Amino acid sequence: MITTTQILELIEEKLQEKNFFVVHLEVKPGNNILLEIDGPEGFTIKDCVDFSRQIEHNLDREAEDFELHVSSPGLDKPFRVIEQYQKYKGKEVRVVQNNGDVVEGKLEDVTENDIRLTYTITQKIEGKKKKEKIVKEETIPFTNIKETTIIISFK
Repeated sequence: MITTTQILELIEEKLQEKNFFVVHLEVKPGNNILLEIDGPEGFTIKDCVDFSRQIEHNLDREAEDFELHVSSPGLDKPFRVIEQYQKYKGKEVRVVQNNGDVVEGKLEDVTENDIRLTYTITQKIEGKKKKEKIVKEETIPFTNIKETTIIISFK
């Protein structure tokens, strides 16, 4: 059976070459290999082909047959690794916390333990007639995050 370690060893040099990172790697029964890769500048179809060839040319189909799927994670999928948070720093994200609270805002900072978001709310200020916009900042530890996705905007 092909292992995730084998696949990682085959693509390690190519990952470093272009500063890519593995988002998800799984080898299912029957040697069905699922590999999602991304990078700071994205992951193109050409990159998918290059990684597919790298793996296919170094595995022997005669010894073990396999099925290979190489792709980028897709904008609609939740973040899985810290590198994705770093890639989308400065962008609008939607964070669902473990307690069910949802926060949408600009991803300002990412550390190894948490993320910092800023967002604007409209709130009635005591002593004023009109509601005013207030910029709030919230730090959310990774341990409290259930799911984070990028907010796709066509503005």
